[in-house]
Amino acid sequence: MIRGASLRGFACLVEELGGDPREFLERFAIPPRALTSEEGIVPITSHDLMLDTVARELRCPDFGLRLACAQDLSVLGRLALAVQASSTVAQALECASRFMFVHSPALSVGVEPDPRGRREVVALTYRKDLRESPYSPQAMELGLGLFHHVALALVGSLAGLRSVELPHQPLSPVSRYTEFFGADVKFGCPTAALRVERRLLDKEFDSADATIRRLAVEYLADHHTDPERLVSTQVRRVLTASVGAAPAMIASVARLLSMHPRTLQRRLAAESTGFEEILDDVRRDLALRYLTTTDLPLGQVAAMAGFSDQSALSHAVRRWEDATPREVRRRVRGAA
Repeated sequence: MIRGASLRGFACLVEELGGDPREFLERFAIPPRALTSEEGIVPITSHDLMLDTVARELRCPDFGLRLACAQDLSVLGRLALAVQASSTVAQALECASRFMFVHSPALSVGVEPDPRGRREVVALTYRKDLRESPYSPQAMELGLGLFHHVALALVGSLAGLRSVELPHQPLSPVSRYTEFFGADVKFGCPTAALRVERRLLDKEFDSADATIRRLAVEYLADHHTDPERLVSTQVRRVLTASVGAAPAMIASVARLLSMHPRTLQRRLAAESTGFEEILDDVRRDLALRYLTTTDLPLGQVAAMAGFSDQSALSHAVRRWEDATPREVRRRVRGAA
């Protein structure tokens, strides 16, 4: 999932391009309130597919970068308070890395060694967990563009920015990227990142406030649990990797997690969920991903999502989406 705040500016930008934002929301089963209630959450796969589709259908290859310009640090909600009140860039990045899951469990930021081996340079990385959702070029440009936009606002100048790295090939003329980032942009890289001089990490913020930061961090820690610590996250990942290749049985998953099945059931119940509920959610994510991002025959989609046959897939998709698999595929792809 991802917070609805990630769609701030979406409606205005789509309308400027001559599109109907509500039509796109309906097509991707995203509730209209996502545009007005930024604290709500939406499926990140639907969110990202919608961005890619809007860019393609409205012929706006730099849609993600444009949307980044309409946003600021406040899209991160309470996490923004902790980041802004940090004393240095390094402390702000540590906080963002620790609590980015509050915005979306599938996204992460971090500080890593320079991929090009320069000791005086570090990489400020921006990643999406592809175990949770497919790669999206437009969403990646939105995220990295916002990362750059926020860093510029907090620091005042990114004179230490050496280059920008993107995993995909350019969607727009390269000049559009260099104009946006104010630096050299390289494509086809392993990880999205801003390569900056290491000294930038020590840059102090004028907005630093130790008390506000402490209160914000305490609130985040008390009200949000890191999904990485949940047993349900481990079960979900085991099922995501095995559904369609092996029978989805709680005994098998428990064995992989070095637990007794009854212990696993108790741990999941303590997290207000259950094995069958997680399995259904994983099958839903896989089925909808294959339906909306590939041209695979429905029988093959059914097998890869762990269903016994195409009929079982159709019944499940009707339950989830109130539509047939073919209708879901047509809805997402629109006129195409």
